[in-house]
Amino acid sequence: MTFTLTPIGEVRTEASKLPRHYTVSDVTGQIVVNPAYAEGLRDILPGQKIVVLFIFDRSETFTPQHLVQTPPHTGRETGVFSICSPVRPNPIGLSVLTVTAVSGNVLSVTGLDMMDKTPVVDIKPYIV
Repeated sequence: MTFTLTPIGEVRTEASKLPRHYTVSDVTGQIVVNPAYAEGLRDILPGQKIVVLFIFDRSETFTPQHLVQTPPHTGRETGVFSICSPVRPNPIGLSVLTVTAVSGNVLSVTGLDMMDKTPVVDIKPYIV
């Protein structure tokens, strides 16, 4: 079975250095949504947390040898599904960001761990 994902927008940030994970990030930027999907941002408010699903579009291509990796912050071999490596069978990433402003088709956010122009494939509410 094969699926095709179409980006709904992209990340915009001027940050040149990004943290390894959103939980340790104070990087700001925007999620710029394709105007065709702008109405879907209705009811997202500043202060709200959102889940952003994105594509690791510049990561190394996954091969079976990537099933076990050694993250630099732990230094020990670890299974790919127990870490947040961008080298994955399906290069899908997830970040929980805080919305700081909403203007038309643009969400200003903080907590970015994504590079500029990273394709965004979905936005969901963060519910605990």
